[in-house]
Amino acid sequence: DRKFVTDLVYGTTRMRRACDALVDRFLATEPVPEIRTLLRLGAYQLVFAGVAPHAAVGETVALAPKRLRGFVNAVLRNVGRVEMQWPSEAVRLSYPDWLFDRLVGELGEADAVAALATMNEPPEVTERADGYIQDLGSQWVAAAVPAAAGDIVLDACAAPGGKATAIAGTGAVVVAADLQPHRVSLIAQNAELVAASTVFPVVADATSSAFRRGGFDHVLVDAPCSGLGTLRRRPDARWRVQPSSVGELAALQQRIVDDVAGLVKPGGTLTYSVCTLLAEESTEHRVPDGFTPITDRPAGAWRPFGIGWRVLPQDAGTDGMILFRWRRTG
Repeated sequence: DRKFVTDLVYGTTRMRRACDALVDRFLATEPVPEIRTLLRLGAYQLVFAGVAPHAAVGETVALAPKRLRGFVNAVLRNVGRVEMQWPSEAVRLSYPDWLFDRLVGELGEADAVAALATMNEPPEVTERADGYIQDLGSQWVAAAVPAAAGDIVLDACAAPGGKATAIAGTGAVVVAADLQPHRVSLIAQNAELVAASTVFPVVADATSSAFRRGGFDHVLVDAPCSGLGTLRRRPDARWRVQPSSVGELAALQQRIVDDVAGLVKPGGTLTYSVCTLLAEESTEHRVPDGFTPITDRPAGAWRPFGIGWRVLPQDAGTDGMILFRWRRTG
């Protein structure tokens, strides 16, 4: 059925490195890409998906070219029969070495392994009261913006609009900005879907905003990031994100924070969030001049993290998120 097929596609993508290690024990030469894909698919079913061995092997073999069915059958039967001695935790959990090592260095081994293992599980579906589907961690970020009825709020990187529509539920007016017109259209569609009539989608560049300085009671920067806290939802991201791209994103995040800080009126707040787990995209950023941290614990399963807060995937079954809040005092 569709759910099973989705699990196979997503699961095999997530567990690609582990599946390769399982089958490579029984390969003398590198198979052609088509056969490599089938071997991964079979190994995933045998070891991770709980499919009965005869079904996992039989269905996979049936997909192979006739001349290679004996080969695929032999490899997969060995995978199912011979116990695996994993060469490392990174291979067992199916992550790039650089990411595993970095998270162990930043979180400690126990928390890192738990976070990575949790992100190998399918994500939970969480529905808000208004019917919008949104991860609970993202809901906690929106709730951390201390908006009230009549406040003017800027969501500077708003697409697809989940946080903007949640903030509008307080009665605040929300300017929901994004750089790409097609993404702004998505904000408008989602605002209409949940009848968020005080959300106003606009095309704007968060690194060089044309908004009036000091014009907002609250500004939210849910910044573009590596997304390394959302790997449950993005099974290919662990293979696409590179250390160099994290640095580029961190620089962009700092430019956004520096620009939008001036849009906050005195006494107003600036909230910064990213769906990642890395210090480079959070605690290593420079705090804007004239702002002091808001130290009150926000609602949700947040752990203290520097002057802000972090939730790890294993804490409450959410995406991994980092949150900082400041008040403009100067």
